[in-house]
Amino acid sequence: MDAFIVAVVVAIVVIIVLAKTAIVVPQQSAFVVEYLGKFSRVLQAGFHILVPFVERIAYRHNLKEQALDIPEQTCITKDNVQVGVDGVLYLRILDPQRTSYGITDYIFAIMQLAQTTLRSEIGKIDLDRTFEERGAINSNVVVELDKASEAWGVKVLRYEIKNINPPRDVLSAMEKQMRAEREKRAVVLTSEGERDAKINEAEGDKQRVIKASEAKQRQQINEAQGEAEAILAVATATAEGLQKVALVLRESGGHEAMQLRVAEAYVAQFGNLAKAGNTLIVPANLSDVASMIALATNLVRQSGPSPRP
Repeated sequence: MDAFIVAVVVAIVVIIVLAKTAIVVPQQSAFVVEYLGKFSRVLQAGFHILVPFVERIAYRHNLKEQALDIPEQTCITKDNVQVGVDGVLYLRILDPQRTSYGITDYIFAIMQLAQTTLRSEIGKIDLDRTFEERGAINSNVVVELDKASEAWGVKVLRYEIKNINPPRDVLSAMEKQMRAEREKRAVVLTSEGERDAKINEAEGDKQRVIKASEAKQRQQINEAQGEAEAILAVATATAEGLQKVALVLRESGGHEAMQLRVAEAYVAQFGNLAKAGNTLIVPANLSDVASMIALATNLVRQSGPSPRP
């Protein structure tokens, strides 16, 4: 019975010793081991066995990227305006040994350093520029924090400003300024639109006058060409008629036909004069009229159809 109790006690002691000496390190973690109170080594992810009673796990670190919420703090800008600024800081442990022995609480230290650095950066610029220079402020804070945290085995990856909260009176003044700027831009855009409209209208009138003058010029040219072609056609027809008359006059009876035509025109004109008024103009030599009529009558008889037998 005593042997059984001793065996149980020995088994319990062995289990406790194994529990204390067998260590499993999770992924993205690092354990710092001390040998009799002095730094020994850093255990990476996996299974490890410690020397019983002389080695122990002194520090456990998470190697994943961490996000720290930097509380809102009051900063004074270059133009003496108080603003509330908060942000988010991203960091990661690179050297677990320096993180364990380089500083007591690296998270607290980095948060305090981030706040002081941010106040310093905000104090270098005016209020209006704080909204525009967020990227530059974030970069400057990261550079300063990275210099200080290098000795702690911590890498500051980035810093982002979340909110910039000016006082209420400053916000009201900024809203009025923005409203005035919008109204100014609206007036400028309206005037530019009216100017462009007038310029377009004047340009349209100019083009319309030019087109009208070109159309009138083209019309005059076309009319002149038409009149010239009509005169040419009349002259051509007259010349062809005269040529044909001359040819007919050379033929037999052509001369007598011409005299008949002249006599008919002569008599027709006297008839028109008699119809137009009560006064009749008679040529001084009436024998010419009689001879003309006789000649015309004789020519008509001669040119008429021969009587039937």
